[in-house]
Amino acid sequence: MKTYSPKAASITHDWYLVDASGQTLGRLSSLLAHYLQGKHKPGYAPHLDGGDIVVVTNASKLVVTGNKLEDKRYYHHSGYPGGLTETVLKDKLAEDPAWVLQHAVAGMLPKNRLASDRLNRLKVYAGSEHPHAGQQPKVLELAKKGQAK
Repeated sequence: MKTYSPKAASITHDWYLVDASGQTLGRLSSLLAHYLQGKHKPGYAPHLDGGDIVVVTNASKLVVTGNKLEDKRYYHHSGYPGGLTETVLKDKLAEDPAWVLQHAVAGMLPKNRLASDRLNRLKVYAGSEHPHAGQQPKVLELAKKGQAK
């Protein structure tokens, strides 16, 4: 019996469309990381980039549980003394909801050479419009808790 190993030439990237309205940030992020890595495919190989391209719309309608809107903070340092700035999740969601979702998904991807390519295949939009209609993405139906049906 031989072990199956997919070849790089046989890998295809499918397009998926996800509506983020009413979805929990963490649950949706883990599901998106799963699809970006290609773990939902039977021919998954951790050393090859076999994930799919995911388009997320309505990122501004994400839901956050608990007190995270006031308690969760994002830190950035400019590199200069006294250059530490912090932003509360509530302000960051109002300013750039696409960044919040991308940041959460980036934290759930493995930190290796494939991470940047996988993250580039995530397209996040705050509203319901997206410019990828020509690729005919398949709609990924999500349950209420953020799990795929």
